[in-house]
Amino acid sequence: MNPLRLLPLTLALTAALCAPAQAQSLLQLVEAASGYDTVWQAAKLQLDAASSRAEQARAGLLPSAGLSAGVSRANTEVTRPKLELNATTQNAGLSASQPLYRPANRIGFEQGQRGIDLARAQLDAATQDLLVRVSQAYFDVLAAQDTRHFVQAQKTAVSEQLAAAKRNFEVGTSTITDSREAQARYDLVIAQEIAAENDLRVKNLALDQLVGMTGTQPLALAQPLQLPQVQPDDVAAWVQTAQEQQPAVRQAQIALDIARLETRKAGTGHLPTVDLQAGYNIARNPNGTVLMPGVSNRTNSASVGLVFNLPLFAGFSVQNRIKETLALEEKAQADLETARRNTAQATRAAFFGVQSGQGQVRALEAAEASSQSALDANKLGYQVGVRINIDVLNAQSQLYQTKRDLAQARYNVLLGTLKLRQAAGALTPDNVAAINRLLVQP
Repeated sequence: MNPLRLLPLTLALTAALCAPAQAQSLLQLVEAASGYDTVWQAAKLQLDAASSRAEQARAGLLPSAGLSAGVSRANTEVTRPKLELNATTQNAGLSASQPLYRPANRIGFEQGQRGIDLARAQLDAATQDLLVRVSQAYFDVLAAQDTRHFVQAQKTAVSEQLAAAKRNFEVGTSTITDSREAQARYDLVIAQEIAAENDLRVKNLALDQLVGMTGTQPLALAQPLQLPQVQPDDVAAWVQTAQEQQPAVRQAQIALDIARLETRKAGTGHLPTVDLQAGYNIARNPNGTVLMPGVSNRTNSASVGLVFNLPLFAGFSVQNRIKETLALEEKAQADLETARRNTAQATRAAFFGVQSGQGQVRALEAAEASSQSALDANKLGYQVGVRINIDVLNAQSQLYQTKRDLAQARYNVLLGTLKLRQAAGALTPDNVAAINRLLVQP
């Protein structure tokens, strides 16, 4: 079952119809994207096609029937004795066949069923990828909004410091250097604000394009924020889950199963086939026949029997086909091992990335408090004359840079938990819903 179907359909309608001025939650935008994203829709259609293809393979095990009918007219001349006959022949027939022993058809049916499993694994991968892509775009917008907010706050602080430096210069308590340093820092912040505005515009456009909406406004994280802990806190457990659930591993395992079935199918080229066939035919000659001219007749015939077919020699094609499928089977085995190794590595990297991110958040929270204390101390020192203007400006810059880094680190941890679950193949809409509950509720 597609995990996105667990989300109420009404969320998609709400997200699609809501006004641009209304803020959207992460869950709403995920649901909107599921009805718009062409990558996910292509994977869904691939599953539908695989189901139909499997039913085609089932036809090789079921009976088949056909109806035929025809009419013909023949002109027959006999020299001795002299005879000329223009006769019409009418015929109709019904035939049916039931495979009794066709091992290749049975294996083809099994391959069709495994093909459904393969398409379902591909859809699971596309679903998890969609969840991560929407979440990434969502938090990219929030991070860009935070950057703009902190730059604007820094601009306000630098502007106040610039005004203070000008006043002090006018009264003679500071030099022109303080004013010029403050002006240079103010000009730099203006440039940073322009860049932040453009970055936010680009991030908003990316989110709009992903979810098929215009003017999206993501809800911000609620404050204070308590970041969720990774459970279980054991990298080996995550790797084990990845080896069992990761869609890439599942696809490689199913591909190996299909390759093994193909080898078995190739081996059936030497085996016999047995079919049950039955038929019923009607032939009518309204004008008679050459033997009985002018006498209308009708012939009914019914038949039933077994058809046995045993291949004897096919120019070594069966042997070479088996060699080909064995090589492809070994390739599928190698692809499976590669998928397992890559998945294990990606899962370990994602796990340690989340752990590192959580440690970084704690360090930046401490750095934020320290930077605020340093700024307050520098402002006081500037007022009493033991600090110069550049000290205050540097402290302001450090504080707002720390605030930006802290906000980004929090977003990275939340995204990291989703990417960890994606790497392990365990990401579901419920995990997104858990993060959605951390947002400011409208």
